[in-house]
Amino acid sequence: MGLERVLLDVTPLRSSPAFRRLWLGQTLSGFGGQMTVVAVMFQIWETTGSTAWTGAVGLAQAVPLVGLGLFAGALVDRVDRRRFYLWTTAGQAVCALLLAVQGFFGQLPPAGVLGLVALQSCFVAGGAPASRTFVPQLLPEPQRAAGLALRRIAFQAAMLAGPALGGLLVSGVGVGGCYLIDSVTFLAALFGAFGLPPMSPDDDAEPARPGLRGVGDGLAFLVRTPVVRGALLTDLAATVLSMPISLFPLVNAERFDGDPRTLGLFLAAIAAGGVAASLFSGTFTRSPRPGLIMLVASAGWGAALILFGLSTEPWLGLAFLVVAGAADTVSVVARGTVVQAHTPPALLGRVGAAEQIVGRAGPDLGNMRGGLVASATTGTTALVSGGLLCVLAVVAVGAATAELRRTPASPGGGRPCPCDQDVACDAIDKECAHLRT
Repeated sequence: MGLERVLLDVTPLRSSPAFRRLWLGQTLSGFGGQMTVVAVMFQIWETTGSTAWTGAVGLAQAVPLVGLGLFAGALVDRVDRRRFYLWTTAGQAVCALLLAVQGFFGQLPPAGVLGLVALQSCFVAGGAPASRTFVPQLLPEPQRAAGLALRRIAFQAAMLAGPALGGLLVSGVGVGGCYLIDSVTFLAALFGAFGLPPMSPDDDAEPARPGLRGVGDGLAFLVRTPVVRGALLTDLAATVLSMPISLFPLVNAERFDGDPRTLGLFLAAIAAGGVAASLFSGTFTRSPRPGLIMLVASAGWGAALILFGLSTEPWLGLAFLVVAGAADTVSVVARGTVVQAHTPPALLGRVGAAEQIVGRAGPDLGNMRGGLVASATTGTTALVSGGLLCVLAVVAVGAATAELRRTPASPGGGRPCPCDQDVACDAIDKECAHLRT
């Protein structure tokens, strides 16, 4: 296997100017978002000195995403997705600017800051499902897995460096300056979005029905489509049953005597494994069986956490977390490839919203499960039992969903659009979507 087939495939950045602009803009905005998370936590802690208030930051972000996600996804499937994404991105930028204003000219009480965080999350609830529809509309089918891997490495880079950069900025220019820089990064995201072609839902399909009926149609598709249903169940198995983050303080106390300098190493190890997997993602993004790749990687995540729980050597345990992080990235990219390949264009918004809810609620429930089990038994029991349950659940999903193991990346194939390389046609026997109007 040549080196170019092993390393991260950057073909989407070369072949699609629209995807390249979007990726660069979202990458910069992602760094700004991670910096703001640090600034908000710091401001809330400085104001209240309460862990209950700092914990409420995550709640303010999660509730709008879960509560509005499916309705936003149904709306995404009714309107021009590019325009909708522009409006929601602009809304996030305004919220960041309002946070900056209060940071400079008299800070709001904690409830007011959380209100702005929740308002910004409402815009994220709409913009994220719209953004998930862009890869299959901008890239031909053979490049979609590589496009998802590029988005994943951008996310992981922001997770690794964004919080550290945010801490430096807060100490240097204050929370107001950090918020202001975040609002400026949204200009890059808007620039990337302005370069997108119009993205109306599939003209050949019935338009999404409004309100609860449209949401119900999306849920019905998830239930009756084994490949997509199995992909989301696999994600839930990996997160709800075996998420280890809530156990890291306990493990740090047991293995590193509670040294605060080593607590951050646990998350850093997972992120480092993810970055490594992304850099060598050519080994799996070209696979014709992404469903099988997803199942194996998800089981690998659970197995690595079992070994992490059983390890008595602290640094060896961190090495197992690196393996877990790599397996997680492989699973996420493969799952996205499966879901997008088997979702009709007219349903991409609603399915993307369901993915977002699973990705947000699953880890929160998993961390709660781990904490409850550890409080009743031990941290080792919580880790090992969670990893074992994950492996068993993934095996069960794979055994019950033969289509997930065997189905190729695309059921109908795809080809680059012959008249505009920024667009991908979803069916070989159809004309380009933007010429059918």
